[in-house]
Amino acid sequence: MSFSLVAPRLMLVGGGSVGQIADVLGKFALARPLIVTDPFMVSSGLLRRVLEPLEKAGIAARVFSDTVPEPTDTVIEAGVRVLRQGSHDCLIGFGGGSPIDTAKAMAILATGEAPMRAYKVPHAADLAALPVIAIPTTAGTGSEATRFTVITDHACDEKMLIAGMGALPLAAIVDYELTFSVPRRTTADTGVDSLTHALEAYVSRRANPFSDTQALGAMALIGANLRTAFHEPGNAAAREAMMLGASMAGIAFSNASVALVHGMSRPIGAHFHVPHGLSNAMLLPAVTRFGLASAPGRYATAARCAGFAAAGDNDEVAAGRLADGLVALNAELGVPTPKAFGIDPSSWEEKLDVMAEQALASGSPANNPRVPDKGEIIALYRAVWAANS
Repeated sequence: MSFSLVAPRLMLVGGGSVGQIADVLGKFALARPLIVTDPFMVSSGLLRRVLEPLEKAGIAARVFSDTVPEPTDTVIEAGVRVLRQGSHDCLIGFGGGSPIDTAKAMAILATGEAPMRAYKVPHAADLAALPVIAIPTTAGTGSEATRFTVITDHACDEKMLIAGMGALPLAAIVDYELTFSVPRRTTADTGVDSLTHALEAYVSRRANPFSDTQALGAMALIGANLRTAFHEPGNAAAREAMMLGASMAGIAFSNASVALVHGMSRPIGAHFHVPHGLSNAMLLPAVTRFGLASAPGRYATAARCAGFAAAGDNDEVAAGRLADGLVALNAELGVPTPKAFGIDPSSWEEKLDVMAEQALASGSPANNPRVPDKGEIIALYRAVWAANS
C-alpha cells in the first residue's frame, strides 16, 4: 500500500504558545506579516495576543479584519487587494476556521488573476503566493493542519472546496488558552465538527494507516472531553484535549479526506447560512446510520474509541450504539434540526435538488463507505429535516 502524507512543516502546541509567534516567523526568515482575522478578534482584544509579541520583537504587522463566517469569494478578493498594497512576505490566519480559510484562499488567489472559482476541485490548487501561519482560536475546524479551504461563490451560493498544497499552512500555533472565551454554542458546534472530521477520515475509502492513527487518537480525545468542555468551559484539561484532538482530526482528514457529511453540509451552509460545524452536527447521526452496514467494523471501532460503545460489544451492537450515541450527543449539546434552526420548509424542499447536485459535485460523497446517488442524498436531507434519527 502506498500513500502520501502532508502536514505543516512546524506545529507549535501548548498553552501560551501564541506568545512565540515572532520566533516562528524568525525560523522561516519572515518579518512582514498580514494578519487575517475577524471583527470580534479585534473588538474583544484577543488579537493583542498576537500583536504584542510581534511588537516586542520589532515586527510591524498589518491587519485585515473584514472576514466573515462562511467566507465568500468577494471577501477573498478584497483581502488580496489589501495584500497587494503592501510588501508582505506571509499571512497569519488568526481566529476560527473562517479567518484561516480566508488567509489560505488569499494566498492561492494572489498567485494570478483568475477568479476563485477557477481553483475549486477538481483543480489542484498547489501554488500559493505567500506562506500561511495558522493560529486557531476554536477547537474544531482543523484548518491549521489541512490542505483544504472552503469558499462560497456568492453568485450561485455554492460552497467551493479548494484543495491542494497551496492551502497547506507552513506552520501552525495550537494554543488551547485561546479557546477559553469561546461561547458554549461554538464549543459544541466546533467540537462535533472535529469529531466528524475524525470519524469521516477513519471510515473514508481513502483512509490509510497514518490517517487512522490520527483519527483514532482524535476520537478518543474528543469523545472523552467534548461534553466536559461544553458544560465546564473553564476546564483547562478538557480545553487542551479538545484543541489537540481537533488538530489531530485535521491531520487525519487532510490525509484521508472527508466524506458524505461534508459533501451534504456545504450546500446547507451556502444556501441557508448555517455555520459549518452546526450543519455537520445536524447531518452526522443520519449519515452515519446510512453507512453502517457498509463498514460495520470501522464504525464499531470508532464507537468504542470515542466511548459510545463498550470494548466487549460486538461490531453490530457497537456500530448501532455509535449512531444512537450521536443522536444523544446532539440532544445534550442542543444541536437544532434544520427546522428548529428556522429554515423555511418550502425553501428547504425547493433547494433539495440543487443541494444534492452540489454535494455530489464536491467529490466528498464518493469517499463514503456507502456511496449514495442523488436520490439517496435527497432522502437523507429530508430525514434530517425534523429529526436526526
